[in-house]
Amino acid sequence: MPTVKFPALMKYYVDNQSEFPVIGNTVSELLENILVRYPALKPHLYDAKGDLRRHFNIFVNGVHVRDLNGMETPLKEEDKVILMASAAGGGY
Repeated sequence: MPTVKFPALMKYYVDNQSEFPVIGNTVSELLENILVRYPALKPHLYDAKGDLRRHFNIFVNGVHVRDLNGMETPLKEEDKVILMASAAGGGY
């Protein structure tokens, strides 16, 4: 089953794990299965309309899902899915 990696700031919501296997045939299904196990994570991933938050990026084997098939990107057993929150900053 695919492996998902979480950013350090979000490990709190997934029992302090940075990486774990999750069942999912698509990126969307993988996220749904994560939320079944860790429902407190939902408001951090999705906005009030149920859309993935704009500051959240998802990569499959190092390729952003927007360059693949989006949330319907198919997943294989050996795939690595990385969830990454964008960081904003600037100024001194």
